Amino acid sequence: MVLKIKASELKVDPESEDAASVPINVLSPASWAAFVTVQSPRVAAVAAGAKFAAKDGQVVCVPDSEGNLERVLFGLGDGPSRSIMNFRGLAAGTPSGDYKIASGAEDLDLDQVALAWALGVYRFDRYKRDRSEVPPRLAMPGVDRRRLTTLTHACAMARDMINTPANDMGPRQVEAIARELAQARGATIAVAVGEALIEAGYPAIHAVGRAASAERAPRMIEMVWGNAECPLIAVIGKGVVFDSGGLDIKPSAGMRWMKKDMGGAAHALALARMIMESALPVRLCVLLPVVENAIAGDAMRPGDVLASRKGLSIEVGNTDAEGRLILADALARAAELDPTLTIDLATLTGAARVALGPEVIPFYTDDDGLAAELEAAARSVDDPIWRMPLWDGYAAALDSDVADVKNDADAWAQAGSVTAALFLKRFAPTGPWVHFDIFAWNPRARPGWPQGAEVQAIRAIFAMLEARYR
Repeated sequence: MVLKIKASELKVDPESEDAASVPINVLSPASWAAFVTVQSPRVAAVAAGAKFAAKDGQVVCVPDSEGNLERVLFGLGDGPSRSIMNFRGLAAGTPSGDYKIASGAEDLDLDQVALAWALGVYRFDRYKRDRSEVPPRLAMPGVDRRRLTTLTHACAMARDMINTPANDMGPRQVEAIARELAQARGATIAVAVGEALIEAGYPAIHAVGRAASAERAPRMIEMVWGNAECPLIAVIGKGVVFDSGGLDIKPSAGMRWMKKDMGGAAHALALARMIMESALPVRLCVLLPVVENAIAGDAMRPGDVLASRKGLSIEVGNTDAEGRLILADALARAAELDPTLTIDLATLTGAARVALGPEVIPFYTDDDGLAAELEAAARSVDDPIWRMPLWDGYAAALDSDVADVKNDADAWAQAGSVTAALFLKRFAPTGPWVHFDIFAWNPRARPGWPQGAEVQAIRAIFAMLEARYR
């Protein structure tokens, strides 16, 4: 089954505002104090009963005297907690119907408000028999509909891919989605599959994926779009459709959500969709190494030494550190293209979550200017990222006694996300390069952020690219 590049309705109407729409009052703790004094006793009583104080994310639905929904009170918060993305929770916290913002949005970026609402109404119901739930709809006159559609559908595509279980999202399906996107946007695409990876010069990708069944054979996908005279941007996404850990098998708890280990590939395709549909003046090359890290008689073993596209030999210290192996070949391919900028996205290490948790995404680069651009863009779109150090003092932890490098760092270095980034640096282009160690998942359900797939960092990356190249 092929996942089509479609998303549910935006549930945001940039064209008109229905007079019958339920009004939403956007409030801060400071504005609430004045607002409540001029409201009816009923509004004040409902708010008091719900302990509404306009804190970040608070939503209260106020009925009229007949029990119909009269208005919605929404707390945007104040200070560090004030985030446009809190509107995701508003979208999830209101019943089906039509809404409009009646007050409190005068100083807000309405395009970001509309995007947050659209992200908040996302649902993954592909396997549900009952799909009758109708998300609420927000009237947002004046919003850039084309841009909103582009960002919303790209994010929904990535989340759909990540949420889809591995039996329906194998290497063939990832390839099919890439081909569909390429055809829709006039890009060229080339794919090397199975044993052809050896001849094509991708031995590490082949080694990681060779244990999978023929139906789920490993592959390298290369998609190219844009004017050859424009700056070349290489985007690489880790595409491990399921990670058993290989012979260093994961425990059941660690394996449970490994359908999401192709999150880097899903993010790369979503970012590519944003770039192409926005017609940014760049030359784009998307590189997706796609494999299943399976267990079979010909699976790679701890202690094996693999060849790589760059010519460096790699000792496999741990078969569960497979993502960096396939990225090594993809990064080496990117280096051959001499890109202006290289971006890789990967659900790479648990250590990244230990360092920063599931919501803040670490990124690594030696380019201070690029880091500053990314940080500024991330703040502008409320997409949290955090720069981490490519600390060369830990590079020796990757030294191997029998090969040029090993894929599992010595325990003394401890910083697993840092050493993984240092491994990738051995294969990355010499020009500007940035690595994102994403999670691609919400481990807890909260209004606007259902448990399951999450898109991280690419809104910030796209905002940076827009600022640089638009």
